[in-house]
Amino acid sequence: MRGNFRRLVAAGVERAGIRTGLRWKLSAAIALVGALVAVALSLVVHNAARVSMLDNARDLADERILIAQRNFELSGRMNFPNTKIDDPDLPQALRERVEAGRRATYVADRPGGAPDIWAAVPLKNGRVMSLHSGFTDRSSDILKDLDQALVIGSIAVVLGGSALGVLIGGHLSRRLRKAAIAANQLAGGETDVRVRDAMGGVVRDETDDLASAVDAMADALRQRIEAERRVTADIAHELRTPVTGLLTAAELLPPGRPTELVLDRAKAMRTLVEDVLEVARLDGASERAELQDIMLGEFVARRVAAKDPDVEVRIVHESEVTTDPRRLERVLFNLLANAARHGKPPIEVTVEGRVIRVRDHGPGFPEDLLAEGPSRFRTGSKDRAGHGHGLGLTIAAGQARVLGARLTFRNVRTPGAPEEVPAEGAVAVLWLPEHAPTNTGSYPMLPASGA
Repeated sequence: MRGNFRRLVAAGVERAGIRTGLRWKLSAAIALVGALVAVALSLVVHNAARVSMLDNARDLADERILIAQRNFELSGRMNFPNTKIDDPDLPQALRERVEAGRRATYVADRPGGAPDIWAAVPLKNGRVMSLHSGFTDRSSDILKDLDQALVIGSIAVVLGGSALGVLIGGHLSRRLRKAAIAANQLAGGETDVRVRDAMGGVVRDETDDLASAVDAMADALRQRIEAERRVTADIAHELRTPVTGLLTAAELLPPGRPTELVLDRAKAMRTLVEDVLEVARLDGASERAELQDIMLGEFVARRVAAKDPDVEVRIVHESEVTTDPRRLERVLFNLLANAARHGKPPIEVTVEGRVIRVRDHGPGFPEDLLAEGPSRFRTGSKDRAGHGHGLGLTIAAGQARVLGARLTFRNVRTPGAPEEVPAEGAVAVLWLPEHAPTNTGSYPMLPASGA
């Protein structure tokens, strides 16, 4: 249950994408939105300014054509600049409106140039007087200056939006990163860690809601795990007395094959009950190592020789370590028992510095164990030879955790061989820490002779 919880938290943190550049994604999003808004506003302002200038130019042309019309009617002469009678270049749309008896203005756009401003008025003799002028240089300069200011303003908006995005995204990213670190610590067994407290901050937002939800989920799972552990420990504890009585009674039976079978099953049941109790204690995270300084190679060689003289021990490099000899022996014996039960001889133990390797030449570990680690009560055809309760490796992993060590599993295959080719053996590797595991609450003991 606890292993599943750790994997769920780790997977959730990984899927959150915290390390995929949230700060820069948010900055890019704000910069893109700012650029779109700046471009839209620039186009609106540019068009509004252009329309306003053209309207002013048309009004000015309309006033001038009226003055030119009055001068012509009073003097009979064309004395106003840029005016003509029946100009052949007069736009057709403007000509039609003037011939209908209306004074009008017209703007003709020229590709790549300033627009032409036309104004026309009908005369009393039926002819058409028109005035042709261009967009003034001053108006063009003003429009160019406006466009330049809009471009500079748009760039400033994009840069400012990017900086704002970096600040906001950085703040959010830091909070999420702190939450991820706290969640990993929680998954690693540090039950006093609170994601909400680790994030900090005064202003509450959605990340606080997420952290509170994770804390609530962790509390609920922790309570459930603790309840299951207590139930398991209580059941195993209650079974100890009747199992011990059963074993005592079986030893009083007359010798014979039936008695041997009863004794064998009673001993197996007692071993199972003791293993379940040990697993419950390890799950409670209350176990502490009693540390001593030992020569690792010598210690392993003596313990293995006493357990099984047929197992070959090879010391590549001797080293002195600070650990709990009793728990180290428990891990070593469980690995040897697993190799003897599920593997095939020869069984080899190698000591290299602070690393202990136990190898057999059997069918290898199942893929589920390699992917997820040891799991209690895992049986079936996939579990090597298909026997046992799955508690041996679970206890070994738990004791290694108390020692501050790391226990890994792998299969031996010929280099380049495909996955479907059967393994040539299984290797369990115990990596002892460089320093004494004081962070687990362990404490040193006076050196004992014969350790």
